[in-house]
Amino acid sequence: MSAETTPSTSLMEPLMPADAQHRLENLAFDLVAKSQGLTSSLHTEVIRSISDLVRSMNCYYSNLIEGHNTHPASIEKALRDDYSSDPEIRDLQLEARAHIEVQRLIDEGKTPAPAFSAAFICWAHSEFCQRLPDELLRADNPDTGGSVQIEPGRFREGDVQVGRHVAVPADTLDSFTRRFEEGYALLPSRAGQIIAVAAAHHRMLWIHPFYDGNGRVVRLQSYARLRELGIGSSLWSVARGLARNVREYKLQLQAADMPRQGDLDGRGNLSMQGLESFCEFFLSACIDQVEFMRSILKPNELMRRIELYCRDEMDAGRLMKGSYNLLREALLAGSFERGRAPEITGYADRQARKVLKALLDRGLLVSDSPKGAVRLGFPEHVLEHWLPRLYPTG
Repeated sequence: MSAETTPSTSLMEPLMPADAQHRLENLAFDLVAKSQGLTSSLHTEVIRSISDLVRSMNCYYSNLIEGHNTHPASIEKALRDDYSSDPEIRDLQLEARAHIEVQRLIDEGKTPAPAFSAAFICWAHSEFCQRLPDELLRADNPDTGGSVQIEPGRFREGDVQVGRHVAVPADTLDSFTRRFEEGYALLPSRAGQIIAVAAAHHRMLWIHPFYDGNGRVVRLQSYARLRELGIGSSLWSVARGLARNVREYKLQLQAADMPRQGDLDGRGNLSMQGLESFCEFFLSACIDQVEFMRSILKPNELMRRIELYCRDEMDAGRLMKGSYNLLREALLAGSFERGRAPEITGYADRQARKVLKALLDRGLLVSDSPKGAVRLGFPEHVLEHWLPRLYPTG
């Protein structure tokens, strides 16, 4: 493509909303205020267990946005290397596990570059795709009507159209991602940096750097950037909010794809009003998810729900007496040594070990080693009792 016909990166402008800045700043400050203290009331070991759960939840909702409904129980089995014999379910399980493992790397600070860099999105795409079998690394080729092989971490080499949006030409991806990084990296104000997470979410999807996997990569990018800013945490994720309003999410993305709508719609190539509306939607979804997680993670309420669950299960003969004492200790202390089970339950050593083993067998307590300390577990079969509404009912 000649220099005369190469699209200018100005086609991506505006990078940031302007007219609704005050309203968006209020949302940014609200998000900061409500995200503070989310982890302060929980022991770090309990947070570790919930973080494992939230990674699975995030993956479930991110897949749901892509139209892939992977049951939480199937995700849990995939993490135990228990894959379905049904090829379609197995493929969904492999996708889910790949997503969870990449998010774990983000949570552990093992990313090679800042979230708003081309290096980060290539890394996230590579880490995700490398965990998938070759048969899943195919995408539609609009030029031939066939398919094209996806190379992990490599920008697409052909042009694509997503709905009505024609993504930028493949040979301009380097310049557009470089402009993206420059435009979002050095914003001076705290509020501006937070608003930029929303704006950048759309703009990277607009660039559409890969043949496939863009949605997952961009949601991971937003997650990583919120963590860099000290707002995001392993206890909440915007993906649940986006998926619960998936039709609105996609409509807002499409509106932000629109070209400028007259003299009152900013001065850039793309619609300022569309970008502002998307940012408001995105930040509101973040706030909603922080509030939701705060509501279900209140220690007293969580303890009450665990106690009610234990009472019902003991009445039905599915849990042994003394189970609640051990679960309560794990919630309050974070973890405890197995040898303390008699002290906590008030039972003799043999009976206390039977109660402990039963809880470990059901995943209600977990441990990093066969003889190590135990901490609270959150298996899929208790979530509706302990953390209601985390997943859709049924």
